[in-house]
Amino acid sequence: MDARSIIAKLRRGEPLTGAELSWFAAGLADGAVGDAQAGAFAMAVCLQGLSEDERVALTLAMRDSGDVLKWDLPGPVIDKHSTGGIGDCVSLVLAPALAALGAYVPMISGRGLGHTGGTLDKLEAIPGLATEVDEDRLRAIVADCGAAIVSASARIAPADRRLYAVRDITSTVESIDLITASILSKKLAAGLQALVLDVKVGSGAFMQTMAEAEALAEALVATANGAGCATTALITDMNQPVAPAAGNALEVMEVMLALTAGDVESTLCDLTADLGGELLRLAGMAEDRREGAGMILGTLQSGAAAERFGRMVSALGGPADFVDRWRDRLPAAPVVRDVVADRRGFVATIDGRALGEAVVRLGGGRLVAGQRIDPSVGLSDLAALGDEVAPGDRIARIHAASEEAAEAASVAVAAAYGIGVEFPDLPPVTYRSVP
Repeated sequence: MDARSIIAKLRRGEPLTGAELSWFAAGLADGAVGDAQAGAFAMAVCLQGLSEDERVALTLAMRDSGDVLKWDLPGPVIDKHSTGGIGDCVSLVLAPALAALGAYVPMISGRGLGHTGGTLDKLEAIPGLATEVDEDRLRAIVADCGAAIVSASARIAPADRRLYAVRDITSTVESIDLITASILSKKLAAGLQALVLDVKVGSGAFMQTMAEAEALAEALVATANGAGCATTALITDMNQPVAPAAGNALEVMEVMLALTAGDVESTLCDLTADLGGELLRLAGMAEDRREGAGMILGTLQSGAAAERFGRMVSALGGPADFVDRWRDRLPAAPVVRDVVADRRGFVATIDGRALGEAVVRLGGGRLVAGQRIDPSVGLSDLAALGDEVAPGDRIARIHAASEEAAEAASVAVAAAYGIGVEFPDLPPVTYRSVP
């Protein structure tokens, strides 16, 4: 086999065999496939598309291009993945909640992508904490704490690491086939028995329409199940932030409130319970999603999830007393400024992408690859859809490194909010499940 013939077949729309896709993935991992060939492959997939069988074969080939973890634990090994949103810190709440119920969660996560925040960046806002661990340390943390939220090592799905870098500079990121193989190759390499996918739709999501979200959810679920991992997806709303904050340390604060305050009446807790309940059902730990959701909320109210989170933070190098002293441990920005409403009415629309971009430009995300981020900056006290406001009422609070950055963010955030005279139709937390 050779890369040229495989690319030529794909360009002509001829089906590829599993052996051909395995050869190509191995070539991506070991360098036998050049950058130009990787880019040509990505573009051919983007233009021609893959069949369901080809998508499964590519996903498995990319998974098998590196290490595939195997577990011997006294409970199910399960995980959740989100397609990305604003104020979406569910993973930091859900992983310890699942661990408190006897599941094991080796959560291989990512950093911020575009306007959306990254789970690893949020967790690393905790001083001293490092998410890069080797396989032996990952196994030890999962066995002891029940959950570990870490970055993918160079030995996990190296074909995806190579292909993703090429896609990012060849305008092929949006391909559903390539998105599916990229997400699932890493998740399946973690040796999961069950997976729930949170596919976002709305103004702050990559998938702006329901049709786009459904297409991605169906591709992900069919491919994951075809690869042997019990999987469902929930299509959830991203027309407003999940938590009333966007920014790394600020979102960790919302996580700690969810874990320690005993108050589960929030969108963050509702979504955590929905996803966790579905995952517990998939793993055979609950009869249905509703029962599982109640179990998840119980761990938040009892403090069991907080205890697991604290153990995980300490195991990853963070403060041993973080759960008790988190308010003292998280970094704070030097400039804080309120954004206020200029008219009376109800919050009718929120441009989630604009809020995410404002956080990036404050320094809470990356404009170029490898850029250092400021964990203290971002937005808090974000008004929600349906909130009634009067002139001068706060709709957001800016946390910035300088007055100039705060001023620019204030203009962007104010423009992201639409205030109307009538109470808007409020979206549900979860629209539907797939299948």
